[in-house]
Parts: sequence; structure tokens; C-alpha cells
Amino acid sequence: MTPSHHLQSGARAVGQALASAWARAGHDVVVGSRRPDDPERRAELGELLTSGVRVEGCAAAAAHAGVLVNATPGTASVALLRAIGAPALAGKIVLDVGVGFLEDGSLSHPDVSLGEEIQRAFPETRVVKTLCTIDRKVMVAPDSLEGPSTVFLSGEDAEAKRVVRGLVTDLGWADDALLDLGGIASARGQGHFSLLFMGIATATGTYEFGIRVVLPDAAGSTS
Repeated sequence: MTPSHHLQSGARAVGQALASAWARAGHDVVVGSRRPDDPERRAELGELLTSGVRVEGCAAAAAHAGVLVNATPGTASVALLRAIGAPALAGKIVLDVGVGFLEDGSLSHPDVSLGEEIQRAFPETRVVKTLCTIDRKVMVAPDSLEGPSTVFLSGEDAEAKRVVRGLVTDLGWADDALLDLGGIASARGQGHFSLLFMGIATATGTYEFGIRVVLPDAAGSTS
């Protein structure tokens, strides 16, 4: 399959899951790593490498990627992107999955979202927040849930959200499962949901669940 987008992804567990799924969907995927030639790191990424995913330095990967996926720890995301440099990120789409946690379990961005922090730091970059309200296994296997779930999109650029919507549907999500919340400020709800997410996970004993927005029954509505 001819890839429709060149993707650069983070190299941690979420990034690896997404990279593998998008590679299976036919996208040209490069994993950005600060240690691309380290034998230990390459061994950790063995399955990805055998599937055709390449590993490069973060700056090199970003240089020819149309979409960058930020799946790095939220407390380090802005610094890692600054190491790549604002000029290299200008005009790029950053699909932000990250959430920043402090050691005590609180958010490192209590008044905003990580997506907003990235957008403010890189005003010429097109940031779209999505997928951070679900576990990495559910991200790439929505059919593993008993029923439909909702995935959210937040961002300022309509074209960037259209591209990201396509990438999310390539993971197996139905288009009508995606709900556009509006501008990047609406990403606060996505990021802060992580606190409720942990409560639900503790109560149910699993991270593999989704949430669904349920609207009134149109047939029974009197409005």
C-alpha cells in the first residue's frame, strides 16, 4: 500500500503501539529516538524494525515527516520538541497523545493541557490533541471493547484535524466515533480526564475501557 503520510512517532510503549498499527495500515513510519544506533534500544524495538519501521534521530525523523506523533512523557515533551527546533516544526502537524504527571500523580499542567503548552511553544506548528483518553491497547484495537466508544479531537487547524481524523480511523475507529471538541483550549478536558481514567481503572481493575458520549434520543425529544 502506498503510504498517505510519513509519520514520526515517540519510541515508548504508546508510540510503539501506534507505530506498529500505522505501519500495518500502510503508512511510512519512522520512530524518533535519542539513541537510534544504540544496540539495546534497537533490540527493544525489534518487532517494529522487522515490520519495516525505521529508527532515526529525532531531528532527522522530524525533517521529512508530515505528521509527528508526540507520545513522549508529558513532563519532557516541550523540551524534547525544542531540541528539534521550532523552524523544523513549522507547518508540521503534531498529533499529541501525551499527558504530564508529577511523582505524586498530579498533572504537570494543572491549568492548561499539554497540547496547549506545545501550541504556545510552537505557534507555527499545527497541534491536534487526541487519543489520550484511552489505553494504548484500546487505541489500536477499538473492536476489543464490548460497544462503541468516543475519541476526541482538539486543535486550531481544520486541515490538520482532517488529517489526524484519517489517521485515527486507520487504527480501526469509525469516523462517527470521533468528536471534534473545537480549539486547542478544549484539550484541557482530554488531559484532565486522565485523573478520572485512573479512578475508573482502579474501580474496574483494567485500563482497557472506553467512554462514550450519549446524546438524547431524537425520536423522544420535544425540543
